[in-house]
Amino acid sequence: MLEKIMRRYAMSREGAKGFLGAVCACTVSDLVLMFPVGLLYFLTQDLLGNGVNSGRIVFYIAGIIVSLLLIYLTQYWQYNATFFSTYKESGVRRITLAETLRKLPLSFFGKKNLSDLTTTILNDCTVIEHTFSHQAAQYYGSIISTIIIAISLFAFNWRMALASVWVLPVSLLAVRLSKRTQNRFNKSKNDTRVRLEDGVQEAIEALRDLKSNNAETEYIDGLDDIINDYEKKSVAAELGVAAFVVPAQMFLKFGIATTALVGSALLLGGQITVITFFMFLLVVSRLYEPMAGTLINLGALNAAQVNIDRTNEMNDIKKQEGKQEFTPESFDIEFKNVGFEYNDDETVLNDVSFTAKQGEVTALIGPSGGGKTTVSRLAARFWDVTKGRITFGGEDIATVDPEALLKHYSIVFQDVTLFNNTITENIRIGKKDATDEEVLNAARLANCDEFISRLPDGYNTIIGENGAKLSGGERQRISIARAFLKDAPVILLDEATASLDAENETLIQQSLSRLIKNKTVIIIAHRMRTIAGADKIVVIKDGKSDEQGAPKELKNRNGFYTRMLSLQRKE
Repeated sequence: MLEKIMRRYAMSREGAKGFLGAVCACTVSDLVLMFPVGLLYFLTQDLLGNGVNSGRIVFYIAGIIVSLLLIYLTQYWQYNATFFSTYKESGVRRITLAETLRKLPLSFFGKKNLSDLTTTILNDCTVIEHTFSHQAAQYYGSIISTIIIAISLFAFNWRMALASVWVLPVSLLAVRLSKRTQNRFNKSKNDTRVRLEDGVQEAIEALRDLKSNNAETEYIDGLDDIINDYEKKSVAAELGVAAFVVPAQMFLKFGIATTALVGSALLLGGQITVITFFMFLLVVSRLYEPMAGTLINLGALNAAQVNIDRTNEMNDIKKQEGKQEFTPESFDIEFKNVGFEYNDDETVLNDVSFTAKQGEVTALIGPSGGGKTTVSRLAARFWDVTKGRITFGGEDIATVDPEALLKHYSIVFQDVTLFNNTITENIRIGKKDATDEEVLNAARLANCDEFISRLPDGYNTIIGENGAKLSGGERQRISIARAFLKDAPVILLDEATASLDAENETLIQQSLSRLIKNKTVIIIAHRMRTIAGADKIVVIKDGKSDEQGAPKELKNRNGFYTRMLSLQRKE
């Protein structure tokens, strides 16, 4: 049962146990609310019989006190079991999704936009949290308690019981059968919401380009259309629920009429007593009112299915896993007939084979779109290869947990990501327990000291969101300083000096020459002077390792490398 609940509602094992406890609490709480009805039944029986003596008065007073106490205790239990366990599970769900994101290959993020992921982590989790704190356990608790009460009614008089409860399964079935329709409305609404959030985010990020091209009005008009569409889809989704829930609630009222009619007929025929008739009227008045709320809860549970399915979809994606402990004997990286596809119809690499040896600089060059960056990402297991294998120190990296593998890598991307924090803390990301002196030394090696000294607060300067207060070259040098600080045995440089002028590029090259001793270095570059000191050059062209060897060797072959040298000398 626990496994079914976990899968059905995207829960952890503890969350499923908590949900069962909440259902039990709601069931008991609903049943306890029937105690006053029982007291009223006995009081009416006494009043129509021999009257109420002092002993019976004490009984009713005690019954009222006990009922109030039980109602308080069960309501307290229900509140704790329902709300507290739900909020705890909501935290577990968000953490689980975050942990899932950590272990997903980057190919997943290429297929999902940021707004879609944000919607799953924030909106979908919020919808599920609200549904299970306010509706799900209450719904199942009401169903179970209603079944127990219905069985009790049939024990009194099956004809009156049938007249009282026949509307309940019909109403529930009507709302249950609407699930597919509600899901269709809610999926359409959710898709439009993602489009809206994506559009708003894109508008903020591209505001500079929109203004420079006088395109703000046109873009905002398109955004207005999406907002209007989202409003329509939201109204349609609400109507999709109301169209089934409201008629089902109205249908419940027929139960009161059939109870009264059948009861009157049986009473006139002498088949039931006035007390029994009165009791059934009391029970149905108590039963139908919360059942109307139960139908709303069922509608909400149906509506949340889209959000649950989206959460399950993310959790079901194959994660990158492997052994947690990885201590390679050497730091050679070897590509063996590697092929890679982003999608089934999008082949990026077809047959790439080369070895990046420890203590050497291996440069990857080639035309744009040839697959150079993909090769570097595969080396760090950001993606998994489609065919072939990549070994690190002779061991297949597909068997190593990505986080354990990345401990051995220092990576400088072409697109630098910085945080709205001090320069010191931005560099310290490379090594979280680094001392200030280690941070300063890494900054000097990356030639950061000069521009940092000009900032108002030096290394304590807050650089803004993604380093907005710095130039492109300054941002890149901070990223390089991180790599120096981490001091890993493998260094991946993806156009690491692309934003630097010739003077700073020369200084960085001098720093790199000190850093790469006994290390494996893979550099991706378009400018030939960047790779002038490389030990080995691999040309990646049309998804294949077209040619490879030492610079002098390739120069004599009159291939791509020779043409690149010739072209850049003319510039």
